[in-house]
Amino acid sequence: MSNSKTLGKRYWNPVKSTVEKVPNALVVSHMQPGIMSSAHWHAQVEINYVFRGSVDYRMHGFPVRLEAGDLCIFWGGLPHRVVDTSEDPFYVAIHMPLINFFRLRLPHDIQQRLMRGGALVAEKADESDPANFTRWSEYLCSDKPQLVNHALEELLLRIERIQFGPYRLSAADGLPATPIEAPDQQSFHNIGRICAFIATNFRQQIDSADIAVSADIHPKYAMSVFKKSTGMTLNEYVNLLRLSYAQALLMQQDANVLRVAMESGFGSLSAFNKSFRKMAGVSPSDFRREMRERPRPLLA
Repeated sequence: MSNSKTLGKRYWNPVKSTVEKVPNALVVSHMQPGIMSSAHWHAQVEINYVFRGSVDYRMHGFPVRLEAGDLCIFWGGLPHRVVDTSEDPFYVAIHMPLINFFRLRLPHDIQQRLMRGGALVAEKADESDPANFTRWSEYLCSDKPQLVNHALEELLLRIERIQFGPYRLSAADGLPATPIEAPDQQSFHNIGRICAFIATNFRQQIDSADIAVSADIHPKYAMSVFKKSTGMTLNEYVNLLRLSYAQALLMQQDANVLRVAMESGFGSLSAFNKSFRKMAGVSPSDFRREMRERPRPLLA
């Protein structure tokens, strides 16, 4: 992601954003956060650590303020937006593929609320965090798999430790309480193969049978294990990836709504418009226009 600076704050430049297009990739942004003109979403779990200053988010129906030393994790598959920052903030945002979320040994209620759109924030700073997050950010951006894996293992352990200290877990009221179960080892393996196949093929016309064949499991079992572990149906997850990809295309200067719908895997413009409005609250055309406007800080 890239930002431009105005009046001491930075503003997100959606044209330079990459995370929305790569659902199975680990993306790291180590930078000054930018105020956003509109909410976005992506199919990764997002981890923020604030080195200095403050960042104000509008999550899916509720505000979250992060101060220096705060560590936060939330599911990026629901719309969220940076609405304001302090004059000179700096943070790292790590966008982690969904499959890694299931490696976290978090209490069941925390895991469930996170997948339903909550935000978990550690309320006690750890003096080792600044050095660790600096190193993890460097390692995660490395082209050496052993460094990436090492940083990821340490990062997951740090996230797990949030439960042992003071924390807050914010969530919007009225979200569906879909039961979610922590997957066992075999289920975890199957979910990994399912996520990998969908991430590679979501722009094609795929169904539950295609997905199940890729994981060498029965379609009914594929649908059941995915729903129990994520709270989403297979179709909902495929749709999320298509909408995320479509949003990335709409951020481009020459975006054409019909072309975006077709390139993202939607069978018709009407189906795309309906799904996009349900996710974003606005039409694709309105979203495209909003993304080109200068954002205004909004703390309410």
